[in-house]
Amino acid sequence: MKRFARAIATAAVTLSLVALTACSNAADGTDVTKGDPATARIGLLLPDSVTARYEAADRPFFEHKIDKLCPDCTVLYANADADAAKQQQQAESMLTQGVSVLVLAPTDSRAAASIVAQAAARKVSVISYDRLIDSDKVDYYVSFDNEKVGRLQAQALVDRLRQESVPDDAGILMVNGSPTDNNTSLFKKGAHSVFDTSGYRILAEYDTPSWDPAKAQDWVSGQITQYGDRIRGVYAANDATAGGAVAALKAADVSPLPPVIGQDAELAGIQRILAGDQYMTVYKAIQPEAERAAELAIALTKGQHPPAATEVKTSTGAAIPSFLLDPVPVTADRIEATVVADDFYGPRTVADICTPAYRAACAEHGIR
Repeated sequence: MKRFARAIATAAVTLSLVALTACSNAADGTDVTKGDPATARIGLLLPDSVTARYEAADRPFFEHKIDKLCPDCTVLYANADADAAKQQQQAESMLTQGVSVLVLAPTDSRAAASIVAQAAARKVSVISYDRLIDSDKVDYYVSFDNEKVGRLQAQALVDRLRQESVPDDAGILMVNGSPTDNNTSLFKKGAHSVFDTSGYRILAEYDTPSWDPAKAQDWVSGQITQYGDRIRGVYAANDATAGGAVAALKAADVSPLPPVIGQDAELAGIQRILAGDQYMTVYKAIQPEAERAAELAIALTKGQHPPAATEVKTSTGAAIPSFLLDPVPVTADRIEATVVADDFYGPRTVADICTPAYRAACAEHGIR
């Protein structure tokens, strides 16, 4: 990990490890002693595959860290494909297979509370990963400051509109995330804290089911028909929905494109930024997030509960021990210092970004 991710990782509280043996319940609900923590099973449940980061970054970073910390431990992995019922079944299967810890990024933050309850009944620890589960039985929450993400997104858009001398009463579309994802409400809250005092108008707002880019594209297409050139900026909650918004604008021959903002620093989003189709994204250094979850998972298999850096409250007021990493806004001039400096897409990060179509833009922005 290079300098940028290392700075974020070292800002978190260092985990001290004390070797203890934990206990669990078997699938039939009776107490049994867990096996050697050195051969523990750890479940990793991710929410969808339309968000590219989960398969491309979170999973490999997590699995690599577990392998480094505990070579004989086993990671059981499943992706819910944005289906809460499927995620429930996947979790039940992992509990039956005797996992010691579940690391769960919920498809539906409220529905996942039932998974946590089942795990608690078996004395299986749960780490709420990236998205907060609405349960007081969660052991830890590992994520980013998600209200700050929304503030960074909105402030970047407002600043850009002002740079372009766009009148204060101009209109913005808000393409939010999935209504079943607790992070959506946090991104939205942070964004509104900026937009609502900016003077710019929210023309329309949409919560995108399952973060589906196609649904985002369809909705933006309808808004273009309704509002036309009154649309002067687009807030998109992540890069996938930003891609849908850009596709709708291009299909409608909107020129020049209004500034579109996203999140996650997906490869396609970074390339859109270089091409001038998207204005900014929010970079979240996923490697330290995934590694922190892996460290906590290993600690929990040994019966440890390391002190958390902070607490985050669920919607019902339960305080969950939490580790929150810091998000960073990225425009074209910051790609080199963030995703490239951290080899975000692996050792071929520059080659992956700077394909022939983007080579000139890469050179212009010092990406090499």
